[in-house]
Amino acid sequence: MLPNTGRLAGCTVFITGASRGIGKAIALKAAKDGANIVIAAKTAQPHPKLLGTIYTAAEEIEAVGGKALPCIVDVRDEQQISAAVEKAIKKFGGIDILVNNASAISLTNTLDTPTKRLDLMMNVNTRGTYLASKACIPYLKKSKVAHILNISPPLNLNPVWFKQHCAYTIAKYGMSMYVLGMAEEFKGEIAVNALWPKTAIHTAAMDMLGGPGIESQCRKVDIIADAAYSIFQKPKSFTGNFVIDENILKEEGIENFDVYAIKPGHPLQPDFFLDEYPEAVSKKVESTGAVPEFKEEKLQLQPKPRSGAVEETFRIVKDSLSDDVVKATQAIYLFELSGKLKPTMAFMSGKLKIKGNMALAIKLEKLMNQMNARL
Repeated sequence: MLPNTGRLAGCTVFITGASRGIGKAIALKAAKDGANIVIAAKTAQPHPKLLGTIYTAAEEIEAVGGKALPCIVDVRDEQQISAAVEKAIKKFGGIDILVNNASAISLTNTLDTPTKRLDLMMNVNTRGTYLASKACIPYLKKSKVAHILNISPPLNLNPVWFKQHCAYTIAKYGMSMYVLGMAEEFKGEIAVNALWPKTAIHTAAMDMLGGPGIESQCRKVDIIADAAYSIFQKPKSFTGNFVIDENILKEEGIENFDVYAIKPGHPLQPDFFLDEYPEAVSKKVESTGAVPEFKEEKLQLQPKPRSGAVEETFRIVKDSLSDDVVKATQAIYLFELSGKLKPTMAFMSGKLKIKGNMALAIKLEKLMNQMNARL
């Protein structure tokens, strides 16, 4: 795992949804440096199905060396966000890092997504991220650290990621689009990035979505915490990036990822929005309505057909050339596709031979004329 360096000592980190799961893991990682953590989450009283409250999280944070400020915050409520920011400024004097982690999920298709569930995802994921960012930005601009980190995926427009859960995808992509916009808007002042896991992460939400035994296919929340910690240590110039947890940790020199696995050696489930297994993910969700299980082998995806002058040129070449042509000419053709085609012949025998085949010579000439007409 990524070791702590102490570089976040005294920094104030405002984290939405930090009472459990990924948010709490990021909080604990920063707290080990001696950071101040603002726990902005809804759960103040114990939940019958979900472990942890903002107060139990605060106890854990202080136990590892950090300072905690638990705040009851529903990110749909702008006043609660503003009040939490004011408390943070009053207690810690500023805000250095914002982590937009709070999120709502419903992997349901268009007809099966009630308006109430749609509103929840849009208001928590997209609107809540915007409100929290807007409230913290004036103070982030004063910080030497100045990071906004959204726990959201890369903007992958492959239709497979919209097909079965269009509303959820759009709500999460809203968080990611803020990365594009705010990274440019505050370039040089605030680093704005997104972080997403390569594999499923074991959280309470994953237990509910995946059912019994899903944890063996997951990694621990520690991998996201380590990846976030790596991002926080980068300069403000590191901005506008869609970071995958495993990739950035490899850059940090991490080689053994079994330490992050719930069950080392067990096949891991890839996360959504990454194109290593898109068709299989979609089919599994469509057939079961649950989060799918996968082995580590990569699926072979069929490339999408391309069109254009260059592609059409090579189609003509493929259709026109044959074994007979190769045998007759004993030559290799190199086509330089700039302006008109300029065939360069590299002779396998040192001499081009048509062997008196006039029809073949005419066919080759016709081929060249066809290709030139396309360019």
